Amino acid sequence: MVARPVNVHDSKLFYESFTNLVEIADLLELEIKNSYLTLDSGFDNAETKSEIIFRELIPVIKHNPRNRGREKIHKMLEEFELVKHIYKERHNIERCFAWEDTYRKLAVRYEKRQDTFMGFRYLAYSMINFRWLFGKN
Repeated sequence: MVARPVNVHDSKLFYESFTNLVEIADLLELEIKNSYLTLDSGFDNAETKSEIIFRELIPVIKHNPRNRGREKIHKMLEEFELVKHIYKERHNIERCFAWEDTYRKLAVRYEKRQDTFMGFRYLAYSMINFRWLFGKN
């Protein structure tokens, strides 16, 4: 895990985090080659993509159309269509993290003990699922 001050953009942490991910996968003897690595459009640059491809992973990064011509944008969108179904799964995960933010107790960690923190987390997940099943009323 790479921790930096809140004003450091995630893209600046990519190389160190990605190297750590690959090292951990090697230590655990996980075969991650040809796996998808899904990132948001903030990571849409040639250096990031080439690093992912160099490590024999498949980048799934939504394109950012900044400063690009119409023809190039159309080409990028056609390329993205091939992996769009994988990128949609990322939305489901991000939505789960957003649900946590509705509970103040989870947005900021107040507990020092891991078991207490996880207990509140499981309680919040149970409440989210209960409300989804039976409605908010």
